[in-house]
Amino acid sequence: MPTGVALRDVREQLFDAAERILLRDGPAALTSRAVTTEAGVAKGVLHRHFDDFDAFLADFVIDRVGRMDPQAAALRELAGTGTVADNLTGALAALFASVAVAIVPLVTFRTQLRVRLRRTWPAGVPALTEAVAVIESYLTAERDLGRLAPGADVETLAPTLIGAAHLLFTDRTGGPPERSAVHRMVTTVVAGVVR
Repeated sequence: MPTGVALRDVREQLFDAAERILLRDGPAALTSRAVTTEAGVAKGVLHRHFDDFDAFLADFVIDRVGRMDPQAAALRELAGTGTVADNLTGALAALFASVAVAIVPLVTFRTQLRVRLRRTWPAGVPALTEAVAVIESYLTAERDLGRLAPGADVETLAPTLIGAAHLLFTDRTGGPPERSAVHRMVTTVVAGVVR
């Protein structure tokens, strides 16, 4: 791209390029040159907006995790409607169809990125930690509505569901799991608490 040409929302353009590379080629392919090439901008553009590449990646992860907020709100609005298993199955499928699964190996792949992210997330992997909070909030709402047993341990159920779903969705080479497999897992995990 010629210098002197104004870029519209360059951060978003770079983040979208990083997401495409991450989903298509994995964390090892995510370099500053790959991102700027994918975004169609000069390499210096990234470094004018971020201190270094790890700062870019940290902001990218925070941005993408922040996009889970609308999903969280939509799931909470489902509380009291449909079935708990169907609602959770849909939410997990939507969550893991996003870049969330790809963020996990990115964070584990880059030590400096983990160090930077610890400032925001002192524990856990950002996408998964946020996903647990989303599911826990929904399960709490369902428990409050009486659709889960009063003693349902949502603090344990939520990470169990996220962990099991992560294992189902991790192998991207075979494509996402069948919805029936996700539903079967959800039904098994919540069977003892659904009323």
